[in-house]
Amino acid sequence: MKNISILVPFGVRLNSIEIPRHAFEEVNKILTAQNKPPVFNIQFVGLADEIKLNDGLYKISPNQLIKDVEKTDLIIVPALQEDVGENLKLNLEFIPWIVKQYKSGAEVASLCVGAFLLAATGLLNGKNCSTHWRAANKFRNFFPQVNLVVDKIMTDEKGIYSSGGAFSSANLVLYLIEKYAGRDAAIHCSKIFQIDIERGSQSPFIIFKGQKEHDDETIKSAQEFIENNFKEKITVDHLSEKFRIGRRTFERRFRAATFNSVVEYMQRVKIEAAKKQLELGRKTINEVMFGVGYTDTKSFRDVFKKITGMSPVDYRKKYNKEAAQ
Repeated sequence: MKNISILVPFGVRLNSIEIPRHAFEEVNKILTAQNKPPVFNIQFVGLADEIKLNDGLYKISPNQLIKDVEKTDLIIVPALQEDVGENLKLNLEFIPWIVKQYKSGAEVASLCVGAFLLAATGLLNGKNCSTHWRAANKFRNFFPQVNLVVDKIMTDEKGIYSSGGAFSSANLVLYLIEKYAGRDAAIHCSKIFQIDIERGSQSPFIIFKGQKEHDDETIKSAQEFIENNFKEKITVDHLSEKFRIGRRTFERRFRAATFNSVVEYMQRVKIEAAKKQLELGRKTINEVMFGVGYTDTKSFRDVFKKITGMSPVDYRKKYNKEAAQ
């Protein structure tokens, strides 16, 4: 039997502990119905006897405190609520315990922005990690030594797992169920919870709003200029001249502030505008393409697919209500 320790940090998101608990318990129910022994011993593990969240609307009583757990097989690090930095400070006691358990043979899996708490242990340094796309820039600022792969639904490196944002965490839970209990159990849970078991990317769900959580005001002005003039042909030379910064310095500062090259940023702005038109409008693909400043069909299609993981045609079929009917 595998001992599953679902952490209950201060400031935990309730659904982030309920999803794995429910799924692992469902596997045990399947096996019991087949006259087989259950696979998982599931425990909520916390730092206090009672955890309040959502301004006291909910209260959670962990089964055990970390000081009482000598050994476990899998640690689930759930998502924290909005102020991740402050919540990290409240949960520092988890860090040495997670490291100790990992070094003793336990595996560790973070769900959504639970990646922040996992990364704070140092165990992710030099490894790939995913998290919610909305928290990507903040994560990069907090943990530059971690290789963030925000387009991925999940990562798996040396017994350390991470998942994309929100309910896509369920895909990592299914992955762990398959590993510990077999493919049949994972397929059963996929059907019960209606989760696409093979989904591997969160790219189609990313909403690009520009990375402005930085203090370089000149670069912010450049970003706003790009966003207000994306239909025009803007070059890096044009921008560096406009903002009176040498090209190499401008490109370096832009990447440092936004984690994108200037060209990548312009592409993302254009494709985000194209996505909105494909979701809501009746324009043809070519009309959308020209409307966001592209003139070459292949170039538009290639960039669109690189950013969203889907072709423009497939994207419209999936997200445009009229096209889906």
